[in-house]
Amino acid sequence: MRFAKFLAAATVLAALVAPAAAHEFKAGALEIVHPWTRATPPGAKVGGGFMVIRNTGTEPDRLVGGSVSFADEFQVHEMTMEGDVMKMRQLENGLEIPAGGEVTLKPGSFHVMFMGLKHGLEQGKEEKATLKFEKAGEVEVEFAVEPVGAKEPSHDGH
Repeated sequence: MRFAKFLAAATVLAALVAPAAAHEFKAGALEIVHPWTRATPPGAKVGGGFMVIRNTGTEPDRLVGGSVSFADEFQVHEMTMEGDVMKMRQLENGLEIPAGGEVTLKPGSFHVMFMGLKHGLEQGKEEKATLKFEKAGEVEVEFAVEPVGAKEPSHDGH
C-alpha cells in the first residue's frame, strides 16, 4: 500500500515538473516551446527572441505583441529576401498561429525584437517576458539566453 501511494505521488510530481523541465509555457490552446535569445555584445541596443508556438485549438490565434522589463520595446518581425537582399520588417498586425498548426520563430525568419535594451543579455541567464495573443491573452515566459551567434537553442538545463 505504501508503494502505491509513493508511486501515485511520484507520478503527480513528474507531471508537474515535466513542463518546467521542457521549458514550455501555455496560454489557452497555445503552447510556447523553449523561448530563447542570444547573448549580446557590450553596448548592443537590440536583441532577438525565438521559440515555437503550437496551436492545439480549432481557431487561429495571433501573436500581437508583448513586453519585457529589459528593453523599451517588444516587436514582432519577419525576415524576407527581396532579390539578393535580406530585409526585416515589423508585422503591424502580428503573426498568425494557425489552428492545429505551429509557427517557428528562428533566426532569419519570424522572430521578436527587443528594442532599446536596458542591459546586455548574458549567456546562461533567463529573461522574463510577457507575450500577448489576440485570443489567448497574455502569458509570461522566460527566454533562455544562449551564446552569441547561436542558431538554435542548446536545451542545456531546460
